Amino acid sequence: MKITRASGFTAVIAVVTLVAVSACSDGGKPKSTDSGSGGGGGDSGYTFAMVTHETPGDTFWDRIKAGAQQAAKDTGSTLKYSSDPTASNQATLIQNAIDSKVDGIATTLVTPEALIPTIKKAVAAGIPVDSFNSGLNFYQQAGSLVHFAADERLGGQGAGKRAADDGATKILCTIQQTGSVALEDRCAGVKDSFPNTENLQVNGADDAAVTSAIQAKLQQDKSINWIITLGAAQGLDAVKAVQGAGSKAKIGTFDTNPDAAQAVADGSIQFFIDQQPYLQGYLAITELYLYKKNGNIMGGGKAVLTGPSFVDKANIAQILPFVKQNTR
Repeated sequence: MKITRASGFTAVIAVVTLVAVSACSDGGKPKSTDSGSGGGGGDSGYTFAMVTHETPGDTFWDRIKAGAQQAAKDTGSTLKYSSDPTASNQATLIQNAIDSKVDGIATTLVTPEALIPTIKKAVAAGIPVDSFNSGLNFYQQAGSLVHFAADERLGGQGAGKRAADDGATKILCTIQQTGSVALEDRCAGVKDSFPNTENLQVNGADDAAVTSAIQAKLQQDKSINWIITLGAAQGLDAVKAVQGAGSKAKIGTFDTNPDAAQAVADGSIQFFIDQQPYLQGYLAITELYLYKKNGNIMGGGKAVLTGPSFVDKANIAQILPFVKQNTR
């Protein structure tokens, strides 16, 4: 099977093995925090807003924020972080950042149609915007300077090929947020490599519900012997579901957290696909600083890829310490 990569992308660093992908979210109240200012870069006087679709309790975003906070510290800037998993609310948070006259905005593009009109207002107001994580195919339409992400569909293709090479008969691909272009692309990629793939919509805000839904599907369809989940929490839910169903299905997941990384080390999860969220957060804020300070645009305005790559038993020992310290 030939895996193709869309043109116009710049790989920012070399990562391990094959392909990977983005992130996720679901219900909850808007969240806002301020951090940064001072630090290694002195006091730049800049204030940058980061607006995401984080679901409360989703530890994936801890790494995004940690990277952004370190970049704010390193550049002597102030970071205003806010999030909401509901598209219209995320758009409102972007508008709030415009109204507060921040020096730049970094945002995810998980629901492009809902967010792009407001992002264009920021650009029209002279506020530079860059994007990251979700929306790889939409950042130019939005007017973003550059986009930092993994190639979602390519990651899915790699996951499907791995499962196929390991003897998959049928793959179950779980999607934990309705309407997320990144998640849809991941499962579409899996199906590109392994057509006998069935998608299952689950409620990513409720781990018990995810476990129950996967377990019920495994009990109903005994031909499923591989599960691909699109977030670390759902990967761990799938481990419980496999045990509860008495299934021998193997599990691969996108993204990680300390427990999921340990599950790879222990063998209950075969691999995770790493998009380096810490790096995405760090680069998104650093780019805004460099653009304001010196007119720099990383990658010449092309998308800067932070992944995908596979982490499995062959390299988990190298990666696990970084996951535990919240930087990978």
